[in-house]
Amino acid sequence: MKPDAFHNPLPSVLPVAQPEPQAVLPAEDANGRFQPAAVLPAGPILRPHRNWSYFAADFVLRIAEGIYWSIVWVFGFLSLMGGLAILAVIPVVQFLTLGYLLEAGGRVARTGKPWYGLPGVWKAAHVGGIFLSVYLWLLPLRLLSDLAISAQIIDPGGPVALRWKVAQIIVTVLVVIHIVAAIARGGKMRYFLWPFNVIWLLRQIARGGYYRQARDAVYDFVVSLRLPYYFWLGVRGFAGAFLWLVIPVSLLAIGRVVGPVGFVGGFLLAVVLMYLPFLQIRFAAQNRWKAMFEVSAIREDFKRAPWCFLIALTITLTFALPLYLLKFEMIPREAAWLPSLVFVAFIYPARVLTGWAVGIAEHRPRRAHWFFRWTGFVPMPVLTLFFVFLLFFTQYAAWEGVWSLYEQHAFLLPVPFMGM
Repeated sequence: MKPDAFHNPLPSVLPVAQPEPQAVLPAEDANGRFQPAAVLPAGPILRPHRNWSYFAADFVLRIAEGIYWSIVWVFGFLSLMGGLAILAVIPVVQFLTLGYLLEAGGRVARTGKPWYGLPGVWKAAHVGGIFLSVYLWLLPLRLLSDLAISAQIIDPGGPVALRWKVAQIIVTVLVVIHIVAAIARGGKMRYFLWPFNVIWLLRQIARGGYYRQARDAVYDFVVSLRLPYYFWLGVRGFAGAFLWLVIPVSLLAIGRVVGPVGFVGGFLLAVVLMYLPFLQIRFAAQNRWKAMFEVSAIREDFKRAPWCFLIALTITLTFALPLYLLKFEMIPREAAWLPSLVFVAFIYPARVLTGWAVGIAEHRPRRAHWFFRWTGFVPMPVLTLFFVFLLFFTQYAAWEGVWSLYEQHAFLLPVPFMGM
């Protein structure tokens, strides 16, 4: 019997053997140029052998990278604080500083995460790096200028003075060209150390289209700063706080002449201070003007996180008191940014902490126990009354007199730090 005659116990349809997977790779011709993709057989995936030295090097690189970015973040934070302090002494532009502080607290309130309260820190590191690099490159010019002036004083019109003047002009032109080329390339600090940025810039100009790219990049960066948003937020935050403060502070100021009126104003101001920090943060978090006057919502938030509200109010009032010491003497205009730096350093953490308290309350579904609510509420009027008591006597020591009562650092603009 032929083998075909035997009964086949296997199924009639056998699985067809699948071909080996193929890999699509670019092929190379005889001239070494890549041709359109060709189908080549895929071989086994070979992975490099990684010994302990590889992992040690990777660990060291990760540590170095972490240290580098930590330094950049700290530098950006310092640049941001310095920039806010400088903006705080410029009339009208001060609203940018107030708007940023409100936005920082509002972001923390929306997310409940304090580390979200530093918007724009990486952009500040970039801008601060440009300013620092330009300042360092201008130091040799200042030195040459001093030497040229000294030579001119010693020997007016002499050959030595002429040589120093020529050297000053040449170095100034070279430094200015280098600074412009470094900023045109991106403005990173490493570009200020690279001496061939001019060659790169000339190549980009020769290729064409560089002006359009640079213009769009600068425009996108400026738009990303959101300056109109911060300004408008600061204006509305200032207006809302002023509406809350103007009547109690005015009555407190009248109390300098009519004592009973001052007591009424002080009591009203103490009540307002228990709500105003949280109302401003609620307004910044929701970006709604009506939120500045929703007292019942703040009461409900307090019942969810009473101790957090107490801590935030304590820090806000405590950090506002040292700023009144700067009002006892007029600050020169050229040094006005130094006290403003103190203002930013004290008010910024208070805003973030207030946003943290509001954020915790907004994310908690239930009210706290009555014990925590009462123990969190009782100290609050005591704190505000004590703050108002100290505030009343600052008008007798401050340079502006009774007008200093209207300069509430914790809620309004840092106007008292400018010597008019």
